[in-house]
Amino acid sequence: MPIDTGDTAWVLISTALVWLMVPGLALFYGGMVRRKNLLATMMMSFAIIAVVSVLWVLYGYSLGFGPDKGGIIGGLDWLVLRNVGQDPSSVYATTVPHLAFMAFQAMFAIITVALITGAVVERMKFSALLMFSALWLTLVYCPVAHWVWGSGGWLAKLGALDFAGGTVVHVNAGVSALALALVLGPRKGFKERESMEPNNIPMVVLGAGLLWFGWFGFNAGSALTSGGLASSAFVATNTSAASAALTWMILSWVNRKPSMLGAATGAVVGLVAITPAAGFVHPLAGIPIGAIASILSYQVMIWRSRANRVDESLDVFACHGMGGIWGAFATGILATVIVNPSGADGAIYGNGIQVLKQLASVAAVGGYSFGVSWGLARMLKATMGLRVSATEETVGLDISQHGERAYGGALR
Repeated sequence: MPIDTGDTAWVLISTALVWLMVPGLALFYGGMVRRKNLLATMMMSFAIIAVVSVLWVLYGYSLGFGPDKGGIIGGLDWLVLRNVGQDPSSVYATTVPHLAFMAFQAMFAIITVALITGAVVERMKFSALLMFSALWLTLVYCPVAHWVWGSGGWLAKLGALDFAGGTVVHVNAGVSALALALVLGPRKGFKERESMEPNNIPMVVLGAGLLWFGWFGFNAGSALTSGGLASSAFVATNTSAASAALTWMILSWVNRKPSMLGAATGAVVGLVAITPAAGFVHPLAGIPIGAIASILSYQVMIWRSRANRVDESLDVFACHGMGGIWGAFATGILATVIVNPSGADGAIYGNGIQVLKQLASVAAVGGYSFGVSWGLARMLKATMGLRVSATEETVGLDISQHGERAYGGALR
C-alpha cells in the first residue's frame, strides 16, 4: 500500500505531541515534591527519554513488535532497526513509513517508564532508577506491548481491546509503581510532622495542561490515520478529561475546598481512563468514564493516605493503575463497532464476553507487571541498593544526587 501523506503527517505530529507529554510529566511531578527534590524528580523523566530512546531503536521495538514468537515476544528480526525503513510495514500502520510507526511507539515506551517515577521520588538513587528503567523496559514493557498490540500477541488474539494503552501503559506502570514503592519503603518523615507540601502548584498545573494537550496525540494518534476515527478519539479524550476534572473538583469541594491540585489530578485521571476506550466508544461515553474514574481514584487516594506504610508518593497507582483498570473494564461495557469496525461490541451492545476478555487482560498484565517489578526491585536492593542514605535524603536529592538546586535560598 502506498504512503498516505495525510496519515504520515498526523502520525508524526502525534509522535511529537506524545514526546511533549514527558516534559509535561516532569513539571507535573516536579511541582508536587518538596523544593529540595524538584530537579531530581524532573531529571528522572528527562533521563528516561534518553535511555529508552536508545534502547528502543537497538532492540526494544523488535521485542515489542517484531515477528511473533509464541504470542509472548517479538523476534530479533528488527534488531537495530534492520528492515525498518521509509516504506510502510506490511503489518502495522500500512499507510505511513515503518520508521514513523516505530517512533510513535517509542514515545509510548518512554512515557510508560517515566510514569513509574512518581512512586519513588525523594528517596530513590538515580543510578538504581536508570538500571531499573532499562531492565523494566526489557522484561516488562516489551513483552506486554507485544501481548496486547503485537501481531500474534496472545491477548490480541484473545480479543482484548486497548486502543491507546490502558493496560500496556497505565495498568502496567501503575501496578509496577506500587510494587517498587513497597520494596523501597516510605520517605523519611512520612506520616510524621515533616511537611510533604508541594513546592509549586502552578508548575503542576502547567504540567497537567501539557499532558492534556499531548494526550490528543496519545489517543487520537493511535488511530494511525487522519480520518474520522482520530476525530472521534480526540473528542472522547477531551470529554473524559473535562468530566473527570469537574467530578474531582466537586468531590474536593464537598469534603473541603475545590483545590487546583485536585482539578489538575482529576483531569489526568480522566485522560488515563479514556485511553483504552478512546477509539472504541462514542465520544459521549467519555462523560461517565471520566466521572467514575475520578470517584474511584479519589477513594483509592484517600485509602493510600491513611495507610501508614504505603508511601506511593505521587499516587501513580491511584491515578494510573485504577484509572487504567476502570478504563479497560468500561471499554468492555461501552465499545461499539459503529465507532470502530475493527473493534468489538461491548456488554451494552449484547457482547458480555468482552468484559471478561478485558478483565483477563487486566489480570494478566497486572499480575505479571507486579511480580516482575517486585523481583527487579528486590534484586537491585540486594546488589546496588535502591535508596539514598538518610543524610542524602535529608539534604535533598537535588544536591546529593545531582549537585544542583532548583531555587536559591534555604531548603526545606
